[in-house]
Amino acid sequence: MSAARVVIAGGGIGGLAAAAFLSRAGLEVSVHEQTAEFREIGAGLVVAPNLVRLLRRLGLAARLADVGVRLEVGWEFRRWQDGRVLFAQQLERSAEMYGEDTWVVHRADLLELLRSAVPAEAVHLGQRATGVEQDDDGIRLQLADGTAVEGDAVIGADGIHSVLRGAVTTPGPPRYSGLCAWRSLVPADAAPELARRPAQTLWLGPGRHLVHYPVSSGRLVNLVAFTPAGDFDVESWESRGRVEDLAAEFAGWDPRLTDLVAGAGEVGRWALLDRDPIPTWTAGRLALLGDAAHPMVPFFAQGAGQAVEDAAALAVCLSDPGATVPEALARYQAVRAPRATRVQTASRGRQGSHHLPDGPEQQTRDAAFAGDDPLAHNEWLYSYDAEEAARTAR
Repeated sequence: MSAARVVIAGGGIGGLAAAAFLSRAGLEVSVHEQTAEFREIGAGLVVAPNLVRLLRRLGLAARLADVGVRLEVGWEFRRWQDGRVLFAQQLERSAEMYGEDTWVVHRADLLELLRSAVPAEAVHLGQRATGVEQDDDGIRLQLADGTAVEGDAVIGADGIHSVLRGAVTTPGPPRYSGLCAWRSLVPADAAPELARRPAQTLWLGPGRHLVHYPVSSGRLVNLVAFTPAGDFDVESWESRGRVEDLAAEFAGWDPRLTDLVAGAGEVGRWALLDRDPIPTWTAGRLALLGDAAHPMVPFFAQGAGQAVEDAAALAVCLSDPGATVPEALARYQAVRAPRATRVQTASRGRQGSHHLPDGPEQQTRDAAFAGDDPLAHNEWLYSYDAEEAARTAR
């Protein structure tokens, strides 16, 4: 193998997925996560077919079925005023066309699934990465407590505010999108029937939209909304909002939606940040992964999927006995960067369409929904096999 020991900075979805796939490939891994404990933070995630097939290869498909909800309807777009359905995908075709169903899960449940596929002794909490040093013989991940962890490769999976990103590309702050996201988990018994269905529903209106679907085996309804941020610029999973402020953003919308918002007990609110695609993800024995390399606005529901694809491809490249570590990481970048950039760009493109004011453009969009079937031309997204792409790139 090109690398015997891989050190991973960050224990989120991308970092744990990398550890799981690298361990499966026979490499020794260590994960260094800055938080002192794994906590149940975050909101729901769509687990699309391109992600499901990779979880299946880690032996996690049965557990996904235990904690998730299999969608029967996806991308159900509704009009803000009256809930009129503009378009909906019948997802029994998902398995037929792409080989896997589409699921939704709580982020904490997905993290726990991935953590179960990583040796317990490989995960180290309360260890914040501060930088790297490397030479021809190896690389060292420097930690805030003054210690360092040595390996053959270091993977920067430390998120949109990645410290290690600055060792690969010109450092700089992410771009503020002008939007903020709101999230809440509503108990199913406090949610209207419409929101309890196994459906991913998106309500579109002037300047804002709201998404909901059930998670945690249907016990909760995940709600996430996107609205103009004004002067609010806090970006943190820990940032809190007020239910009454969220309700005010959607005053006058369909009563079923406002009833769902009213059922929310606690609301998170954070600024939505973005970055442009970067030309390089690697520097010698260091590579970026997930949000550290390609943070995405969530309008394509592919942030987690692309991070896990990165992880799967990375393991294939680093387990190649015929490549040095820098060669293996360069191949990883060559495989993943065009794909992630395409998804990143597609995600951005949906903001304008989702938030059109009522008028001729909105009417044209709605008419296009009625005559389209995005599922039929998304084979590039959902049929993609990250491991196969990395193998054939050799």
